[in-house]
Amino acid sequence: MLKPGADAIDALLPQTQCTRCGFAGCRPYAEAIERGEAGINQCPPGGAATILSLSRLLGREPLPLDPAHGTEREPTVAWIDESLCIGCARCLPPCPVDAIVGAARQMHTVLVELCTGCELCIAPCPVDCITLVPRSALAQPAPEPRPAMNLQRFSAHNLRLARRDAERQQLLAQRKQLARGALPS
Repeated sequence: MLKPGADAIDALLPQTQCTRCGFAGCRPYAEAIERGEAGINQCPPGGAATILSLSRLLGREPLPLDPAHGTEREPTVAWIDESLCIGCARCLPPCPVDAIVGAARQMHTVLVELCTGCELCIAPCPVDCITLVPRSALAQPAPEPRPAMNLQRFSAHNLRLARRDAERQQLLAQRKQLARGALPS
């Protein structure tokens, strides 16, 4: 029997990219499961349903969610208290799906239809204006984004960051070259 690969495992994960499993995202977690370096019960956003799907795919016994990685809970969304937001923009880079919009020194907001509830925006906020609220508590509840959409937005986010880094590196190289050319020989 052919052993399922990381692609098949990754396809069952919720693609929240929350890192609660102990890995940098869903794909690294899937690869660790494939290598036998991680358990199938480390994904709080996926919870029991994902554990069951992984156990069926891999022919393993389902396990309870490992509490060291969190607990299964109702789907959440980030919420920014606009009266407290100072526009520092520290919440923008960690959002793996670019669900937060705003500009420096301007109030930020969360696009709830895109937010995966990953919590990664909370820690960098210096004024603690970001909290998680249950999706069901929203005045106009938005459905959770689909895993395929999460993965697409995460890939676009990473591509944008890589392109920005490459442009920055190219600019630095050009400046170094200009500085060398401006020096007397």
